[in-house]
Amino acid sequence: MALKVGVVGCGNISGIYFDNAKQMSPIEILACADLDMERAAKTAVKHGVTACSVDELINSGVDIVLNLTTPESHYSVAKAAISAGKHVYNEKPLTISKQEGSELLQLADSNGVRVGCAPDTFLGAGYQTVRKVIDEGGIGKPTSFTAFMLCPGHESWHPNPFFYYEVGGGPMFDMGPYYLTALVHLFGPVKRVSGTTSKAFDQRLVTSQPHAGEFAKVHIPTHVQCLLEMENGVVGTLITSFDVQAHSLPHIQVYGTEATLTCPDPNGFGGQIMRGKGSAWEEVPLQFPNAENSRGLGLADMAQGVLSNRGHRSSGALARHILEVMHAAHEAAESGKAIVLNSGIQPAPMPTGLSDFEIG
Repeated sequence: MALKVGVVGCGNISGIYFDNAKQMSPIEILACADLDMERAAKTAVKHGVTACSVDELINSGVDIVLNLTTPESHYSVAKAAISAGKHVYNEKPLTISKQEGSELLQLADSNGVRVGCAPDTFLGAGYQTVRKVIDEGGIGKPTSFTAFMLCPGHESWHPNPFFYYEVGGGPMFDMGPYYLTALVHLFGPVKRVSGTTSKAFDQRLVTSQPHAGEFAKVHIPTHVQCLLEMENGVVGTLITSFDVQAHSLPHIQVYGTEATLTCPDPNGFGGQIMRGKGSAWEEVPLQFPNAENSRGLGLADMAQGVLSNRGHRSSGALARHILEVMHAAHEAAESGKAIVLNSGIQPAPMPTGLSDFEIG
């Protein structure tokens, strides 16, 4: 049995969801919708589904609404779907504001439906292997970490980079969910956050088509760095930036009493893992499936959770915690005071022995 899925938002990211869903037994995508009906129609023809309006899709016979809209629309689309009795799986972040995120989860509880949210990259071979190595004592007791997402911004390649510099954008809200979700997956919830922010430019020249030559006004910090204290005692630094032209820093490094792990890009499902002690480094083989782009695993895991009456890993509760941490980094920078968080959840690891796209 598979749960029926309708996709709202037929932009660039939707293609990989359509392709991967065909290989995931708990889900079947049957319909798609977009504010641009022509784009919805083209997507429907390409993937063999039905095109309809957003309202028609939400009120149709689908079980899950896959919400791939831009962040400012995550709340309104998800709220409408939940109110219609549908499960919802959002692209990241869950919502823009903390209040909206909490409202969605409360409404879902009241209506007896589930909320899930990307990213689901931590379900892939890379970070499932890292989790297993740490949990089995492969680096001794984990004590700290460093994490870096550093780039010069998106205006040189993205066809519509303007929203990255509006409220709800910026390096933390754009890429922070991948890093923070990976870290919470490894160590559990964040307890306290300190932060500083800066902005290199008030406007940025777009060089990508079709807006080459236009300027994007920058309304948010474009360099965010924070200190994270985890509930289990592990501490670390996360820096996200659109103001760095080049660097040679690792994505995430985890430091233990016996060894160090250099971890892969949390925006991917696989990647290389290296374990080091002193000057000696060795590669750690991946011990789980889904090393390639497996977006949709979180959606399928949520569907399987519904079918099997168990919890799901890319959950709304996890996404709300990540949202709170991202806001806390900015709030700490503005106030000059550390922000204490009181809620969080660590997702369960994936079972061993599965194949690609198989959900246990």
